[in-house]
Amino acid sequence: MRGRMGRAAAVCAALGVLWWASVRLAWAGIGCEDWGCLAPAVGVVVVITLALLAGATLVLERVDVRPGRRVALVAGGVLVVFRLVGEAMPSWTSSLAHAVTAGAVFAGAGAVAAFMTEPGVARRWKVVTALGVVALVPAALVVSWARFGS
Repeated sequence: MRGRMGRAAAVCAALGVLWWASVRLAWAGIGCEDWGCLAPAVGVVVVITLALLAGATLVLERVDVRPGRRVALVAGGVLVVFRLVGEAMPSWTSSLAHAVTAGAVFAGAGAVAAFMTEPGVARRWKVVTALGVVALVPAALVVSWARFGS
């Protein structure tokens, strides 16, 4: 199981850095300076994200993390939660920090997804893990409220 989680984390980390670089290039190419271009810019980010999750399915299968499609879908769901939680965290200006963070967040999502889709893991541990991931959202809201006030 640890090997499977490690392979999933490594694949997702690499895809996370690729996602970050692709989104950064796309955003720079669009040159969004006002609200009028926000919808197309977000659409491009969604397309890039979906394409990389589809690619993750293939790569996960190649490194023997099966079923790749299910792992990629669970990782996508975990990424949504991690993204919501990330809003409560402080930001920085370093591009390198953003790339490392993207890789780490994608790696974490891949490891969680590999764990939750492992057939040998008891259902109760999968439920505990899912509840723990979901519990991150209200915890992040509390942290955000504490940092920024009401």
